[in-house]
Amino acid sequence: MNPLSSIRQLIPGLGQVPLPMGSIPIPAAELEKLAGSGPLPMLSGSQAVSSSSFAGALEQMVNEVNSKQIAAGQAINGLQSGENVPLHQTMLALEEASVSFQLMVEVRNKVLESYQELMRMQV
Repeated sequence: MNPLSSIRQLIPGLGQVPLPMGSIPIPAAELEKLAGSGPLPMLSGSQAVSSSSFAGALEQMVNEVNSKQIAAGQAINGLQSGENVPLHQTMLALEEASVSFQLMVEVRNKVLESYQELMRMQV
């Protein structure tokens, strides 16, 4: 089953949408691999409070970004060395690593901005 047929099942009145020229349907096994790396589940209030300190949360975020950067590097190395690594998975790993790094930088900027604002406050 290709992605368009699953969308057609969800939206009954969609009709037949042709695949773009030159496109190859993604095998279901490839989609199953990607489905496992979905978004993280939302934490309830008690779970969020019971987690460790803010520094621990930042450390965890940095470690996750680092692991995504390493995975992207391994995907690139596999693609360059001729291993059986699909190009689309390599590009997904690269973009995921890039977006997570940009998010980490923005969080760092906000933390620094907050710290500077606190230092400017008069006591």
